[in-house]
Amino acid sequence: MDYKTHRSIRAYTEAPVSQEVLDTLLTAGIRASNTGNIQSYSVIVTQEEEMKARLAPLHFNQPMVKGAPVLLTFCVDYNRLSAWSEARGTACGHLNLMGFYNASLDAMLFAQNVAVAAEDAGLGYCFLGTVLYNLESIIHELALPRGVIPILTMSLGYPAETPSLRPRLSLEGIVHYERYSPFTPAQIEALYAPLENDPFYLERVRTSGCTNLAQLIMEKEYPAANYMHLSQEIMRILQLQGFEEKYLKRQNPSSVEA
Repeated sequence: MDYKTHRSIRAYTEAPVSQEVLDTLLTAGIRASNTGNIQSYSVIVTQEEEMKARLAPLHFNQPMVKGAPVLLTFCVDYNRLSAWSEARGTACGHLNLMGFYNASLDAMLFAQNVAVAAEDAGLGYCFLGTVLYNLESIIHELALPRGVIPILTMSLGYPAETPSLRPRLSLEGIVHYERYSPFTPAQIEALYAPLENDPFYLERVRTSGCTNLAQLIMEKEYPAANYMHLSQEIMRILQLQGFEEKYLKRQNPSSVEA
């Protein structure tokens, strides 16, 4: 397929995704590069209508949650690695920030391989970052044990729409050779002009009451207060799911219970 024409799909036909196709996509996923070949990730496949209905409010009732034949929730997973390590007489020392960072990268690579394979197979998908807004509830609904944290959800199915392509920054805005080259004010204006003048974004700015796209993004859609709240929530969930706890006890022996 031509990856330059990728678009997120939010409406799907009623055609099911067969187990054979799903297995092919997930097999492509597990061939992704990962840290030390540890594969510290897992995925929860949701197909039952009842379960999708339970998850929908946790994704702000976005239509594709119940409309897609398949939901995939990609997770950081140290539960499996810990069990294997203990069975071999050693301990998993990765339930800390570095481990979460590595496993998050690995899970994302896994998810992206699944996404590429899905498009090759004629399916469409949409990544849902909303999982981060309701971590504890999703952990509860999916019965995720300690050491497992959801980081990304994907709706998956056969497309029932062909939305217009969203603008992207040009290579000049993304690629640096040898060293990072800071942008001049004129370069910033040129880089963001295609986004700011795109009809999709022009309409969103107009209806938002904001004066420009940067203001819409930074003050309305992704404000600093939300990021601070979610940062604190992620730290709380890390501890809830067993991350940091063992690390902190190891760093402070006096905190270990007798």
